[in-house]
Amino acid sequence: MRIALNWSMEPGESIFDYGCRAMIGFRRRVAIVAGAGLVAVIFGLATIVSGGSVLFGTEDIRARAGAIVPFVLWFNFVAGFAYCIAGIGLLKGRDWSIRLSVLIAIATVLVFVLLLFYAGLGGKYEVRTLAAMTLRSIVWIGIAFVSLRNLKNNAADRLG
Repeated sequence: MRIALNWSMEPGESIFDYGCRAMIGFRRRVAIVAGAGLVAVIFGLATIVSGGSVLFGTEDIRARAGAIVPFVLWFNFVAGFAYCIAGIGLLKGRDWSIRLSVLIAIATVLVFVLLLFYAGLGGKYEVRTLAAMTLRSIVWIGIAFVSLRNLKNNAADRLG
């Protein structure tokens, strides 16, 4: 099986220059994925803390949360753990974290769509819940895109 690499030698370029250019591209992709992994872990921890405080906190905390949408709250709380796992996988450059990031992005968008239907049918919700789900969807689509684009390239470089 032949894998096409993103790099090709320029006319007159030495093998050393080619190697240096390829290594710089590899390191850049690793740094981008590590940044996405760090964002995922921080986002996950914040999600676990905020969701957990509403789910398992006092009545006062629940009252301050306003109109809670239970399926969104439970999804986000459980997904927070998946965020952390995916982030650690991204930080370690694991290929499985690509699939997990894509799965999280798809699941988040699906729950967001369900929330929109719920709101459209007259269910009670907070505007900040819509804003939070918009942010979560954008973040996870971005993380999935970054991991797909960069980790798959790293795998191709290792096989090349």
